[in-house]
Amino acid sequence: MANGNSLSRQTAALIDDMLQGNGRALAKLITIVEEDNEESYQVLRRINPSGKAHRVGVTGPPGAGKSTLVNRLTSFARQDELRVGIVCADPSSPFSGGAVLGDRVRMQQHYMDEGVHIRSMSLRGSLGGLPATVHGVIKLMEASGKDFILVETVGVGQMELDVMDSVDTVVVALVPEAGDDVQAMKAGLMEIADIFVVNKADRQGADSMVVAIKSMLNLVMPQSNWKVPVLATQAENNIGVGELYQEIRRHWNLCAEDGSLAERRAKQRRNELTTVLQKMVVQEFMRAVATDPRLAEYISQMNDGKLSPYAAAETIYSIIAQQGEPE
Repeated sequence: MANGNSLSRQTAALIDDMLQGNGRALAKLITIVEEDNEESYQVLRRINPSGKAHRVGVTGPPGAGKSTLVNRLTSFARQDELRVGIVCADPSSPFSGGAVLGDRVRMQQHYMDEGVHIRSMSLRGSLGGLPATVHGVIKLMEASGKDFILVETVGVGQMELDVMDSVDTVVVALVPEAGDDVQAMKAGLMEIADIFVVNKADRQGADSMVVAIKSMLNLVMPQSNWKVPVLATQAENNIGVGELYQEIRRHWNLCAEDGSLAERRAKQRRNELTTVLQKMVVQEFMRAVATDPRLAEYISQMNDGKLSPYAAAETIYSIIAQQGEPE
């Protein structure tokens, strides 16, 4: 990871253009950040998001209608004259590593709207439902002037908990007739949801599912200023989505007033700091191993089974730490 502050003139110009609301510049900078390399770190060091954008995560199992909900919510946000950013996490192509589904396919209704920026992102091996670089992409969108940022997870089920570290409001979408009330408990979604949505509510069992989720919430949710609502929607027919949008905005306003938004953002920044430091330390250690024959020998002994990975790591850490100490 680079320690300097240098940026190419071209990238610096892209940042200036993005800050002026240039959508093409934003798209190019997102591509740079997705590479997760030295240039991407320098880009993220240069931007300073306002913190005023409302970040909303939409998660839940495959087939819950998350994309349709995001599409409808975008329409309501645009009616409020909010500038919208959309991040859609997609499965990775086994051949290219890129996103399988394109943003033009996902959100055709809003693709030509200059007030909406849509980006499909590949998971690239991430197991948490969101790409590892999603934090940087959200920062870019906010720095570019977006007021309302929707983050749709890929829909991988029980592992989709990373969204908590990325957004202010978590919407969990479920569908009836699929045992999703039980799945919600297994996945830990009861703990991360700020709002529950039973989508495709025209299906049989929707009403009983709403009742079941409310009953479970009464058992597991701690007392707080926010009581998690459970809403029934038919996103395909745009039924109930307006109420969902109002609840999302109400959650944002309440959290901003009682200080819980600031607490959540602070926790997210601490987690992000830990992640960045881990990357920096690992890269620095691997660079040292590649250039120091002594350290390489310990790796060789580990490969031969003479040292355990734990013993090799402890020895390498001890040597590098001593080298970094002042004389």
